[in-house]
Amino acid sequence: MSEGTEARPAGPRRSHLVDLSPLRQSPPFARLWIGNTLAGIGAHVTATAVALHIYDLTASTFMVSLVAWFALGPVIASGLYGGAVADRFDRRAVALLASLAAWSSTVGLALIAWAGVTTVWAFYVITTVNAVAATIASATRQAITPRLLPVHLLPKAAALMGISMGLMVTVGPGVAGVLVARVGYAWTYTVDVVLFLAGFLGLWTLPRIRPEPGEDGAEPARGFRSVLEGLDHLRHAPNVRMSFVVDIIAMTFGHPMVLFPAVGALVIGGGSVTAGLLLAAFAAGGILSSLGSGRVTGARWQGRAIRTAIVVFGLAILGFGIVLAVVMVGGHSVASRDFGDVNRPALAAAVVCLAVAGGADNVSAIFRQSILQAAVPDRLRGRMQGIFTVVVTGGPRLGQMLAGSVATLTVTWVPPVVGGALVVALVVVAVARVPSFRDYDALHPRA
Repeated sequence: MSEGTEARPAGPRRSHLVDLSPLRQSPPFARLWIGNTLAGIGAHVTATAVALHIYDLTASTFMVSLVAWFALGPVIASGLYGGAVADRFDRRAVALLASLAAWSSTVGLALIAWAGVTTVWAFYVITTVNAVAATIASATRQAITPRLLPVHLLPKAAALMGISMGLMVTVGPGVAGVLVARVGYAWTYTVDVVLFLAGFLGLWTLPRIRPEPGEDGAEPARGFRSVLEGLDHLRHAPNVRMSFVVDIIAMTFGHPMVLFPAVGALVIGGGSVTAGLLLAAFAAGGILSSLGSGRVTGARWQGRAIRTAIVVFGLAILGFGIVLAVVMVGGHSVASRDFGDVNRPALAAAVVCLAVAGGADNVSAIFRQSILQAAVPDRLRGRMQGIFTVVVTGGPRLGQMLAGSVATLTVTWVPPVVGGALVVALVVVAVARVPSFRDYDALHPRA
C-alpha cells in the first residue's frame, strides 16, 4: 500500500452534505476528477446523439440496440486485458493512450456527420472502437484513485464520482437533445471533440503510477496468464464477486434507456428533447443522492446498503414501466416529436421514477466501488477494475440489447415492468445466499 493510503476510521460526520475532503487533501485527484467530469459530459453528448441519429436513420429501436450488441464482446475483452495492462505498466501512460484512442474515434464520428454519411454500419464500427478505448481508460483511472487517497476517503471519493457521473448523464443528454434539435448531429459530435480535451489535462498532470509488486516482490504475470490470475483472485473473493453479480442483475433487467427515443417519438411525445430529459432525470437522481451523501458514506454495513439500494432501484424502474403501460393501454400515447405536444403528466411521473432509480443506483455504486478499492491489493487493482468496468459498461449494453429486443417483440412498457420486478426478486435471493456479503463490514474489509 502506497504512502498516505493507510486505513484510518473516519469520525462521525454531522452534515448530510457531500464531503469534499478528497478534493482538498489530494490536488491530483481533484484535477483528475474535474477533467474526467468535463470529458464525460462530452462522451454522453455523443452517446445520446448516436442513439438519436441511428433512430432517425432507421426508425427502429432494435437498430439502436445494435450499438450495444456490436460493442459487447470487444468491451468484455478490452476490460479484462486492459486491466492486466494497467497492472503491469505505468497507469498514467495507459490511461493517456486509451483516452487518445477514444478521442480519435469521436473525431471520426464528427467527420462522417459533417460528410453526410448515412451508412449505419459506420456508426457501429466507430462507437465500438470508442467503447473499447473508454473501457480501458476507465478501468485504469479507477485503479489510480486508491494511490491518490487514504482508504477512509475512498467512499467519499466514490460519492464525488457519483456527482461526476450524474453531471455527465444529466448535462450530456440534455445538451445533446437540444443541440440535435437546433444545430444537427455534426455540431453535436464536435462539442464532444472539444470537451474531451479536458480529460487529458487531468491525466497529464499526474505523476508516474507504477503498480506495486506483490508481497513476494514478484512482477505481475504477462499476457493472458495475467488475466487468468485476476479471474482466479475473483473466484476466491466472494464479496467483490457478489458486488459484480448484483450490479449485473440490476443493469441487465433494469436498464430501459434504449427505449427513450421511441418513448419520446411514440408514447409520451416530445421527440429528442423528451429522450434527453428522461436520461437527465436518471442522472439528476444520482447527483442529488451524492450531494446528500455526507453521512451515508460513513455506513459500516455496506453489503446491506447495496441490497437496499438495488431493491429501491428495481421498484423505481417498475414504476416507470407502469407509467408507460397506463399511457399506452389507456390510449393516451402522443406520436409527436414536437415538445409542445408532450403528455406532461406522464412525462412528470416518468421523470420522478427515473430520478429515484438514478439515486438508488448511485448509492449502490458508491459502496460497490468502495468495497472493490478497499478490499483488493494494489497489484490486482487494474484487473479487478477491468472486470468491474466490464460489468458497469457491459451490463447496461446487455440491458439495452434485452430491452430493445423485448420491446420489438412486444410493446414498449413490457421491458421495464418485467425487468424491474426481476431486479427486486433476484437481488434479494442472491444476497441472502452470500452471508459474508450481506454482513460486509467496512471497518474490516475482506474481498
